[in-house]
Amino acid sequence: MGRVFVAGSINMDVVATADRHPRIGETVAGTALLYFPGGKGANQAISAARLGATTTLIGRLGKDAFGDQLKAFLGAQGVDLSFVQATAGAATGTAVITSANADNTIVVIAGANALVSAADVTSPVLAKGDIAVSQFEIPMPAIAAFFKRARAAGATTILNPAPATECGTELLELVDILILNETELGFLTKTELRDTDDLVRFVEAARSLPIGRGKIVCVTLGKRGVLALIDDEPRIVAGRAVKAVDTTGAGDCFVGAVAAQLAGGNSISDALEYANAAASICVQRMGAAPSMPTAAEVEADTSR
Repeated sequence: MGRVFVAGSINMDVVATADRHPRIGETVAGTALLYFPGGKGANQAISAARLGATTTLIGRLGKDAFGDQLKAFLGAQGVDLSFVQATAGAATGTAVITSANADNTIVVIAGANALVSAADVTSPVLAKGDIAVSQFEIPMPAIAAFFKRARAAGATTILNPAPATECGTELLELVDILILNETELGFLTKTELRDTDDLVRFVEAARSLPIGRGKIVCVTLGKRGVLALIDDEPRIVAGRAVKAVDTTGAGDCFVGAVAAQLAGGNSISDALEYANAAASICVQRMGAAPSMPTAAEVEADTSR
């Protein structure tokens, strides 16, 4: 059995719910203000841990109330926090989220996440069979250093390039599995994509990514499911019909589930099917990290 190592952000999500999103310059009445543990790194680590993988999170928190709350929550989920540092003089990362009609807008304030360094991410000792996961909410040099160390150890690297940010081909060449949504795919390929586009357009865009041959690209398409390029051949995982309540964290749930399955020795095809089911459970609950399902919940859902 391999292990999952996630280098990434840890945030407190401050969620305002409303009947609809405000337009530019408009004020609307909200229905609730909620606080949830989040951050793409924390979400993905919790997803992997709840699904049975031995999971280590690498990142930074501020020395503040949010940091204390997040550390307690993460520890309760079984995530190894040996490489999570409390950083003096920096606030814990925060995401301000507006949620309406199962869709959300998000503003992220990096805080301590912006201080994650190459030294931080190269401290853990990885091995062959481990899975190294990262996203774009910590500095690019830290991600590159993490993946270089993982590659040298024979671990598999998974990058979730979110939020969409410019990055060089040098980083993408260190990636074994790229997991992204249509917005991020469009950004990286400078292609205008809509979630209603013909799947052929997504295949063409995915094939144009400068990541080299033999890499796996997974494009999450919400209720339409997942499009994956495996050995340059497209594979479709059909979406699951559920009533979505909150899509925050669904992509992170998917990434964590893929990592957990691969660490457990499962094939990429089986991992995608499993992760698709896990994400469909996630969107039926409020919040990011708290909505991640357990292995028992996914098994019960897929056995029906």
